Amino acid sequence: MTSAFDGSAAVRRTLPQYVMLALVWGSSFFLVDIGLRGLSPTQVVLARLVIGAVVLAIICLVSRQQLPHGGSIWAHLFVVAMLLCVVPFLLFAWAQQHVPSSVASIINATTPLMTMVVALLALPSERPDRWKAGGLGVGFIGILLVLDPLTGFHGDTGPLGYLACLGATLSYGIAFVYMRRFVSPRGFDAIPVATAQVGMAAVVMVILSPVIATQVFVISPAVVASMVVLGAFGTGLAYAWNASIVAHWGATAASTVTYIAPVVGIALGVLVLGENLAWYQPVGAAVVVIGILVSQGRVPRLRRRPAAPVASADDYQI
Repeated sequence: MTSAFDGSAAVRRTLPQYVMLALVWGSSFFLVDIGLRGLSPTQVVLARLVIGAVVLAIICLVSRQQLPHGGSIWAHLFVVAMLLCVVPFLLFAWAQQHVPSSVASIINATTPLMTMVVALLALPSERPDRWKAGGLGVGFIGILLVLDPLTGFHGDTGPLGYLACLGATLSYGIAFVYMRRFVSPRGFDAIPVATAQVGMAAVVMVILSPVIATQVFVISPAVVASMVVLGAFGTGLAYAWNASIVAHWGATAASTVTYIAPVVGIALGVLVLGENLAWYQPVGAAVVVIGILVSQGRVPRLRRRPAAPVASADDYQI
């Protein structure tokens, strides 16, 4: 596997995909905010999933990649579709009616912490050592800084919007561990797996839409553009880019996009949407990242003997 940043032609070709991935994932919450100006949360999720499923299906057809086969794998992928797409997308979209997009992007960065907690609880092979425990402790101190519960939660729903965001990242964490346990060992390529899970999530939303997505909507060029970009790029092409980056750079180097995306989200929220961001929120985000680095043994002086790999957002992202 090619090492990241070694100057090879393959890495240089992949760099634009890395930049696009950081921009797309970082702008996801900004795009949801724009979409919510004309659509309900359920309509936003319906639009992004349907568009994303169509784009991924086209990628599969053009690249002639076959979807996974076998009843059991599709049952597992349905669980992943609910945990990785339907549930967290709905939670984030609802929360963003009350939580600034910049703060939502910061909370989304807690996904690796949530994944590690779930892995420690659910995977017998995982044992909490002092670095994992210490990193988790640091990370959750960062979460408290972001939420600032001592002076009262911000937003018109009190803590509910923030809890919904954390519930979404917990759902991601459960999904990643579930994929590690039941999907990854089967060796299917990333794009067909993504196509199957996003496609099933889109089908679920289409079936439920006559019940949960019937609100009056207002279509504008900005709303349409935000949904097209969010669906086609953030929920479609992003999977292809991520798979390519992991193949050329390795999962560890590719996962650094997780730390760049919140910076993009904060910049768009503050500079474009005019959101107010307290000084302690980006500080809290930095503390969360430090906690993740410590818990994963990526701080050079804290490196420990390699352990069994943990399912994390380094391997899968949304």
